[in-house]
Amino acid sequence: MDLLIKGSTELNKMFAALDKTASGLRHDFGEIENLQQSLRGARDFVARATARIEESILNDLLLVRPSAGLLTPNMSRDGASRDEFVLALSGASNFVRANPNFAISLALRANGETKIALVYAPILDKLYYAESGDGAYMFSAFHSTKIRVSQISELSDAMIAYNTTDNTPRVGDVRVSGCPALDLASVAAGKLDAFVSRQLDYAEIAAGDLILRESGGKISAGAEIIATNGHIEL
Repeated sequence: MDLLIKGSTELNKMFAALDKTASGLRHDFGEIENLQQSLRGARDFVARATARIEESILNDLLLVRPSAGLLTPNMSRDGASRDEFVLALSGASNFVRANPNFAISLALRANGETKIALVYAPILDKLYYAESGDGAYMFSAFHSTKIRVSQISELSDAMIAYNTTDNTPRVGDVRVSGCPALDLASVAAGKLDAFVSRQLDYAEIAAGDLILRESGGKISAGAEIIATNGHIEL
């Protein structure tokens, strides 16, 4: 196949599967805008759309690694090997309200390590991706650009995204986007300096974890998930 983005053939096949699925999501997003008078109806619609995403992309991903398993927040399917695709719709609550700040998070893990990661926001038309040991990139306008974390080291200067309860102490210039996968990618690209979140389903952060680490950032998961540019301390 012709390479679409800078990276391996396997990475490009995963992106092709993502892009195909995203075309359906764009149609669904238009439908959601017509359902805003019924929030319950919109939530049901998004739940069905999410199920379609999983089924649709699985068929294409199995062409990449036929023996791989699949992990999503809604299902786990074992494969015939130790390879596993990890998939999630991040920012689903934004999708429900016709807010374009949502993304598909997709990672390929082999022998317990993430090898390829993609975070794709189909309405915003932004793709962040990484391969283990090869750095992290942002793709837009048919061009791949290598990304790095910011150099901000003072908390007073830091822009920090939060996905926590209201009683969590917050510092810095606070942002709340509602899409953890994009927040992690934004820290990787230097658009944010840190991200603090309550515990999340692993499927939602698997791709962002690798993208952040490949761009020079750090991430830890304890009582909360804390991701930084590696220069500020939280």
